[in-house]
Amino acid sequence: MMWWKPWASADDDNDVTRADAETGVNAEPGLDLYPTAQRAPAPKLEGTTLDGEPFALSRLAGDIVVINVWGSWCAPCRAETPDLVRVATDEARRGVSFVGIDTRDNPDAAKAFVRANKVAYPSVIDHNGEVLLALRDTIPTTAVPTSVVIDRQGRIAARVIGPVTYTTLKGLLDDEIAASKATR
Repeated sequence: MMWWKPWASADDDNDVTRADAETGVNAEPGLDLYPTAQRAPAPKLEGTTLDGEPFALSRLAGDIVVINVWGSWCAPCRAETPDLVRVATDEARRGVSFVGIDTRDNPDAAKAFVRANKVAYPSVIDHNGEVLLALRDTIPTTAVPTSVVIDRQGRIAARVIGPVTYTTLKGLLDDEIAASKATR
């Protein structure tokens, strides 16, 4: 089913057209929105951050959460990072949390990337792809960058395979915030 949002770019398309051979998950770049009644629970996601701190997605229960899969080696990741940082800063006061998953990266390069781009939210280290396996039913584990939005009830609300823009991410979050207010 196709969902249209005025903030989605003309290239954003959620038709399932090609599945990732490894996972069977739609691997076509673009935006996928999941109707509330069809949302799957977010997986258990745990790991260690670039700062050496333990991380568990469950600690963010009740927040809207954006998970962004990235690597310092990834040119589209470098391009989208300023928009992610800006949205994370703009939305923090509205109960939105961000977490990165730094995949297949050199730890020193990843830390330098975070410092240079002033990324304030945590990133979980995923050198060998094990952390991404928790998301294998939601995203292709080889798609970098990818972003996933989790609603306040801990369900997968949307995903963007490929770089996400400020406008698209802000629109997704505005919709989720409005929906969560409507259900209170």
